[in-house]
Amino acid sequence: MKTIMFIAATAILLSGCATILNDETQMVSITTSNNTEIKGRIDGIPFSGPAIVAVKRSKNGKIITVDTPACSKQTLLQSEVDMKFFINILSGGTFGSSTDYASDEMWKYQDNVVIPCK
Repeated sequence: MKTIMFIAATAILLSGCATILNDETQMVSITTSNNTEIKGRIDGIPFSGPAIVAVKRSKNGKIITVDTPACSKQTLLQSEVDMKFFINILSGGTFGSSTDYASDEMWKYQDNVVIPCK
C-alpha cells in the first residue's frame, strides 16, 4: 500500500497541472467584424469561418492569415501563460511547473478572435 501511495505522489509531483488539465490544442472562436464568411489559415492549416478552430498551443503567438477580400490579411493570435500554470507554483510543485514549462500546454490564446472586415 505504501508503494502505491509513493508512486501516486511521485506521479502527481512530476506531472504539470496545465499539462494534465489542458489539451494539446485549444478551441478558438474566429468571427469577422461584419459576419462575412472567410477562408484562412493558421499554421498552414486551412479553415472556413466563422468557426471554432482547434489551434495547437505554443509559446509563440500565431498569425491568422485570411484570403477573403475586404478583410484584414493577417491577425495576431497572442499567447499568454494559462493561470493553471500558477497552481503548481503556489502548491509547491516545482517539478509540475517545469513539466508545464517544457510542454507547450501551459500557454493559451484568447477564446474569441474578431477579424476586421470592411
